[in-house]
Amino acid sequence: MPRRGFPFQGRVRWLFLGLFLLLVLLLFAYLLECTPPADVSQVLPGLAGETYGKEYYQALLQEHEERHLSRASSLKRQIAQLKQELQEMSEKLKLMQDKKEPPGVQGLGENKDQEPGDLLEFLHSQIDKAEVNTGARLPSEYALVPFESFTSSKVYQLEMGLTRHPEEKPVRKDRRDELVEVIEAALDIINNPDEEDGVEDDMPMQRPTYTDGHFVEGLYRTERDKGTLYELFFSKDDSSSFRHVTLFRPFGPIMKVRSTSVETLAMTVNIIVPLAGRVDTFSQFLQNFREVCIQRDRRVHLTVVYFGQEGLQEVQSSLETMSREESFSNYTLLPVDEEFSRGRGLDIGAHAWKRGDVLMFFCDVDIRFSLDFLNTCRLHAAPNKKVFYPVVFSLYNPAIVYGSVELAPPIELQLIHKKDAGFWRDFGFGMTCQYRSDFLNIGGFDLEVKGWGVEDVHLYRKYLRSDLIVIRTPVSSLFHLWHEKQCADELTPEQYRMCIQSKAMNEASHSHLGMLVFREEIEAHLRKQAFKTQGGTEE
Repeated sequence: MPRRGFPFQGRVRWLFLGLFLLLVLLLFAYLLECTPPADVSQVLPGLAGETYGKEYYQALLQEHEERHLSRASSLKRQIAQLKQELQEMSEKLKLMQDKKEPPGVQGLGENKDQEPGDLLEFLHSQIDKAEVNTGARLPSEYALVPFESFTSSKVYQLEMGLTRHPEEKPVRKDRRDELVEVIEAALDIINNPDEEDGVEDDMPMQRPTYTDGHFVEGLYRTERDKGTLYELFFSKDDSSSFRHVTLFRPFGPIMKVRSTSVETLAMTVNIIVPLAGRVDTFSQFLQNFREVCIQRDRRVHLTVVYFGQEGLQEVQSSLETMSREESFSNYTLLPVDEEFSRGRGLDIGAHAWKRGDVLMFFCDVDIRFSLDFLNTCRLHAAPNKKVFYPVVFSLYNPAIVYGSVELAPPIELQLIHKKDAGFWRDFGFGMTCQYRSDFLNIGGFDLEVKGWGVEDVHLYRKYLRSDLIVIRTPVSSLFHLWHEKQCADELTPEQYRMCIQSKAMNEASHSHLGMLVFREEIEAHLRKQAFKTQGGTEE
């Protein structure tokens, strides 16, 4: 039987050697501190022609002696502490070695054959440390490492800086090769499944073959001390069945974590929209809902929680017209005679569902989504396991982007991922897909929060501090349409600051805002250029 203890013993010897060298360095520092300087005239004043009394030198020598004694005492304590830690570490390593090395196994020549096994054990330990099978409890929303999403041709990224774009092709060859390698590895796993993959044992000729054309979307994120996690999804054309492959690169070769089938046919998405006023915007939302959810999916339920009486009849009439024209009855209108609170509205909508557990999408009336997003929502949320917090692409004010509202193209043509068109709203946590059971178990929203913004962050932090996995990634099929924001005086200072921040970032890109700030300077320059051109023509 090959011996597995050799690499472990080697690491132990190196550890002992390192601790011994550290001990030697501390002793050397102690000797340096305790040795008097060679040129005493540089230390004791008065030896270069100045006269001082005997008492002065005695006091000075006593001060130096006390300082060296204090330093020596401190170094002795540190050395004693290091010796104690070294002794404890030696005992722990000996116990670990006894457990790893069966008695009676001897010989050094057999140890080399087992080194790959130790490496594989380490790589698997990296998987256990990463958020692959369970979520890690995080202190705040800033501690989460978000995913970046990609398709076969585009990468959607949050970290843009000055040169990168919200949507771009992987220009660098190493990045391009990395994503191609990951897709090819996933395809090999799907087309050549193991017994543990849970795939029915069909004949090879009957088993469907997947190609890179069946790749739907992927997510990846890198944790610096662990590795890169990849989530890839494949599907046949016009199918509700998906293949989900999880891969992990622990700063080494790609390793398969799992390969499973995901059936989304029975996954109903309950889209909950809190609303107060904004009837015209709701009509626009309903048109998108018709085209995507009713005409192309139909596995949805729409819940509208309406605050107040003004506009309620128009909203009800719009829903009834849609239901009659599309033969669609999966909707609920919940009138609430209260002051608007987004958290309160979503909480009412979640509790109103009485048909068991359901996947919920907390949505706003100014959100535009596609059929792809509904599937993305279904794929990245799982009850008692993970919740999905997509990062929406927020469009800027079309009057600034296109020069005026009249020059702006139809909304469908505005849905592009460009720096001057919009930005990834990575500070917003309002759009989320999560199961009703997880929402109730986590305690839902803080209903004491009124008005704008903070309740979303509170709920997000609850999930970060739980054992659920939080999937956070930019989603190319989810857009936030521009609308004018009003920050009410009744908001708390924190809410008002967040509202103003959102309002400022929502208007235009850095370059467009700069053009507005320097408009007079630009116009003056253009007038001068026109004057010079006119003068040159007359001559």
